[in-house]
Amino acid sequence: MHNPHDPVSNASPNPIFAEILKVDMQRRRVLQGGLAAAAATFLPWTLPSRQGHAARPPMITFAPVPVSTNDAVHVPEGYVARVLYAWGDPVSDGPAFRPDAANSAAEQALQAGMHHDGMHYFPLPDEAGTHNRGLLVINHEYVDDGLLHRDGMRTWSAEKVRKSQAAHGVSVIEVRQGADDQWQVVRPSHYGRRITANTPMRISGPAAGHAWLRTRDDPQGNRVLGTLNNCANGFTPWGTYLACEENFPYYFAHRGETSAAQRRYGLGTKGFGYRWEEFDERFDAQRHPNEPNRFGWVVEIDPFDPDHVPVKRTALGRFSHEGAAHTLARDGRVVIYSGDDQRNEYIYKFVSRDRYDPAHPSAARDLLDHGTLYVARFTAGGAGEWLELSHGRNGLTTENGFASQAEVLIHARLAADRAGATMMDRPEWIAINPVGGEAYCALSNNSRRGALPPSVNARDGSTRLASAHPPIDAANPRADNVFGHILRWREAQGDAASTDFQWDIFIHCGDPSHPDPVKRGDIRGDTFGSPDGLWIDRDGRLWIQTDASPAVLNKGNYASLGNNQMLCADTATGEVRRFLTGPRGCEITGAVGTPDGRTLFVNIQHPGETAGARSNPDHPSVNSAWPDGGRPRSATLAIRRVDGGSIGT
Repeated sequence: MHNPHDPVSNASPNPIFAEILKVDMQRRRVLQGGLAAAAATFLPWTLPSRQGHAARPPMITFAPVPVSTNDAVHVPEGYVARVLYAWGDPVSDGPAFRPDAANSAAEQALQAGMHHDGMHYFPLPDEAGTHNRGLLVINHEYVDDGLLHRDGMRTWSAEKVRKSQAAHGVSVIEVRQGADDQWQVVRPSHYGRRITANTPMRISGPAAGHAWLRTRDDPQGNRVLGTLNNCANGFTPWGTYLACEENFPYYFAHRGETSAAQRRYGLGTKGFGYRWEEFDERFDAQRHPNEPNRFGWVVEIDPFDPDHVPVKRTALGRFSHEGAAHTLARDGRVVIYSGDDQRNEYIYKFVSRDRYDPAHPSAARDLLDHGTLYVARFTAGGAGEWLELSHGRNGLTTENGFASQAEVLIHARLAADRAGATMMDRPEWIAINPVGGEAYCALSNNSRRGALPPSVNARDGSTRLASAHPPIDAANPRADNVFGHILRWREAQGDAASTDFQWDIFIHCGDPSHPDPVKRGDIRGDTFGSPDGLWIDRDGRLWIQTDASPAVLNKGNYASLGNNQMLCADTATGEVRRFLTGPRGCEITGAVGTPDGRTLFVNIQHPGETAGARSNPDHPSVNSAWPDGGRPRSATLAIRRVDGGSIGT
């Protein structure tokens, strides 16, 4: 998600590569305009795949679509995209959506939430007359109160707060493909349910029960109501869904003096202005200072069990989680990667203590409660290391403010600061190639990278100012990085549990017509900027989704790039083709395919969003009326080839 407020809360002095490396070859190449040459110098393991690509059939065969500025979804010729599940649609046997937004809070709790984001498809056994049948689990990241309520935020009330909370969270819906190949939501369904900002949840792992998680309503510190700002997602080999809590600080009001730890997580800064605290006291962080500590986690949900109580897994750390991409280490341990989606934040990975046994999936019930959290440090020349965030290691001691592992995890950002992680240009989704094993991370943008003169640095008394504008470095090589880039790495010896890795930059995004040579990028094909969502299909195609803010769409640096889009990249050749363009003001996000590769689900989030990210209820459709001519509604698309073939080929 692009955040219109997006404050920088990282005041640590970590990424001062200029002090480590007096002459940075990557920087010199970038400044000379040789982005592609610079990227190619890092990883020798990329060269064989690029040199040998001519011997295999092309991975991408569809004809790309042109950029678009109109209020519609466009896909390549020979493909069809249909709306499957839009904001306000009933989950199972709930009430229908009212175009005037007059549905009550109780009704909203039985309907699709707003702002669809990350999702995953879990297959179910086929039934007669269906080609595919499964559960689609979908995040609902946040809300636009101007659209959600009949009169927006005027006449604010407890009912509106409850409705806003009900429009957050997660949907579990049953879907099936009929004999006519069309997908539909199964209603009623035993599986269908909504998880909202008021759903009871359990807190588990090393931080459960810690004093910093205890509140008046939960003196034991192991129960919490709800999940919110669920952006990207993940899933596990044993069939559970991982919802990731991202920009949680903006839901909490704090008008008093804040601690350094609270400021590090953005409390006390101007947020989204949800105003929940006016009718739900727990969101007043001044009165309930521990309540924000109960958010910012990865939440595990069992989609197959409607009675399952979701679990916040504290061993994975607390920060603005952008996804939870999993793979297995050589010895069977589970590895999960997450980005912290804010300017100048970090990339993390978790390695479980115990192995996953596919013969006994039920034994993995608490596997994510035990393991080691790491944070990444990238160095010049394409080397990197994972820094252990364990109590007693890398300066994480009582003397430095970390009295236990629980405190390391609750204040994971502070722990990563202390360990010396690399500040990144907004780490977004991470995807792991099931064919090659390498990982990719979208670094969306960072206009504050390198914006200060070199003489101003974190060692000269200007710590906060300089840290908000860190100098360029090898992994983030462009100042004023308005277009972003996609970084990739391969773990040492091909083992995801390794503490060393090699990395390079797969793509510097940009506009080849830009007058600034550094902003032109090195894309081999269709151009784009602000990469966000990533997904790699079963054949190894990298699907890239963009999230340029409405404040910049179709103007300035983004004047020629059109609406947000979804592209497909060949990871061996680097070729990129534009597959989809969305309606005005939207973000393209959330991608997952069916096991047969013949259906692709994609989410259209916040169509019609304005630069302020909140609509005027008097003119709700001024920017977009997608998909049905009324108030714009986020929705899930089901995309197929007309001839029934595999997506992408």
